[in-house]
Amino acid sequence: MSEDTSAESRSLSGQLHRTKTALSRLTQAVIGSDIAVTPFDPSQDGPLSSISIPDEEVEIDRYWVNAPYAYVVITHDAEANERFYYAVEPDLDSFQTTLLDRVQKDIRDPLLYRDVGGDAAEETIKSELESVLQTYGLEVSMETFYTILYYLQRDFLGYGKIDPLLADNHIEDISCDGYELPIFVYHDEYADIETNISFDREALDNYVIRLAQRSGQHISVGDPMVEATLPDGSRAEIALGREVTPRGSAFTIRQYAEEPFTPIDLINYGTFSVEQMAYFWLCIEHNKSLIFAGGTASGKTTSMNAVSMFIPPRSKVLTIEDTRELSLYHDNWLSSVTRERREEGSDIDMYDLLRSALRHRPEYIIVGEVRGEEAVTLFQAMNTGHTTFSTMHADSIETVINRLENEPINVPRAMVQSLDLLSVQTLTRSGDKRVRRAKTIGEIGGIDQRTGELDYSAAYEWIPGTDAFRSNDSLLLSEIQNERGWSRAELLTELRNRQQFLRFLREEGITDYKRFTALINEYYTNPDAVRDRIEESTVDGASSAAD
Repeated sequence: MSEDTSAESRSLSGQLHRTKTALSRLTQAVIGSDIAVTPFDPSQDGPLSSISIPDEEVEIDRYWVNAPYAYVVITHDAEANERFYYAVEPDLDSFQTTLLDRVQKDIRDPLLYRDVGGDAAEETIKSELESVLQTYGLEVSMETFYTILYYLQRDFLGYGKIDPLLADNHIEDISCDGYELPIFVYHDEYADIETNISFDREALDNYVIRLAQRSGQHISVGDPMVEATLPDGSRAEIALGREVTPRGSAFTIRQYAEEPFTPIDLINYGTFSVEQMAYFWLCIEHNKSLIFAGGTASGKTTSMNAVSMFIPPRSKVLTIEDTRELSLYHDNWLSSVTRERREEGSDIDMYDLLRSALRHRPEYIIVGEVRGEEAVTLFQAMNTGHTTFSTMHADSIETVINRLENEPINVPRAMVQSLDLLSVQTLTRSGDKRVRRAKTIGEIGGIDQRTGELDYSAAYEWIPGTDAFRSNDSLLLSEIQNERGWSRAELLTELRNRQQFLRFLREEGITDYKRFTALINEYYTNPDAVRDRIEESTVDGASSAAD
């Protein structure tokens, strides 16, 4: 047989083999496969995820963020004195990677035409995955099935590569600073820490566009910066390309707890003491206006939201914010948010919302942050008898007053004196931990007739050396005493009763904000019955301990 004939024969044989293979696959596709999907059991189906830690690092923590799929490993490099954060997701081999890519393309269109959300969306993806695998004629292991399912749900319903970070309740901030750079997070136990997640140029550009779109915003090279609120309530600052961020597209996501912190949470964290919270409670009940001040991430908004739970039931409350952060369990609460101009209409800023708010006749007005012309209207509201709460970026009482009286806020000094309370918070270190503390709780007095300056004093001060709070004389408490016609003993008794109530809630572990607010409202309605119940519980507890 000639060489040419042999080559031709081999070619024909190869064609026949490919034809048989294609026909076999076609037959499988027509016939399909019957996949028996069972619940994933790591003990039988094996772990989906694995991690190999560098030799120089030691694992110091590990916990689930999306069991049984994704978990987090925290390591420590003693020589470099650095900690590292590893988001560990299901492993993908070459077959699974190829399969995932094809499945994503094939189920994208069916999902676009399904109007479903929440658990229904997850079930829809699962059923679509089963259907498409049967169409392919593939019988896959449960390990492969659930690995593919995880990535489909992560990418279609979640937030892609950073989904484990957003699922981690310990993370407050997520920062991506540019192309090929590791993402950093702020962890409530390990502070700022580098992760194993990064994006290349194309992926990051696409990702920030997707973030903006999911927030209902538009971002482009011509308009490369967007401030947005993600569907889960997280706040995002997004930049596209190198126009304003030379190292490439960037984003920072600030997460908020699904349920707001209560005063009990803040007592447990040491941000405030029981005595301070009882003091806030009495002041808020008696319509004292306050501002929470501090630096970035010092917990200003968190504290303001927490003490707002002391507002008496049925009081009309109106909140004004740039992005939704406040959450109250209050029957008579009207929430309003600013709006940037769309194709039609005009901007609606905090000043517009505040002017409108006064026509609603609220008793309590809560403004997310004062930083411009809305401050004058806010202080006008204080002067006309409205109780107002707000936050500011400032690190001392002096700085708050200086910012209020000067550009761009320009509140006249005569109006500033209508403010009653200032709580200055700080994010600092206590031992080897980062903590949030109420550095000073100050009271604003009148204008000194000799100097023309605004008088103020500190009702409480934080002592860093002992991590304790020191109390001083309070003019506001004396003012409340006179307003109520109480004796000094009656005032102190009222404070002690509220302190006892808060200690009881703390001992009972009541930190759910709805339950906490309901019990505060019950105290307002019938304080004697609540105190009797606490005393009975205390006596019963003491008897049980004695037995």
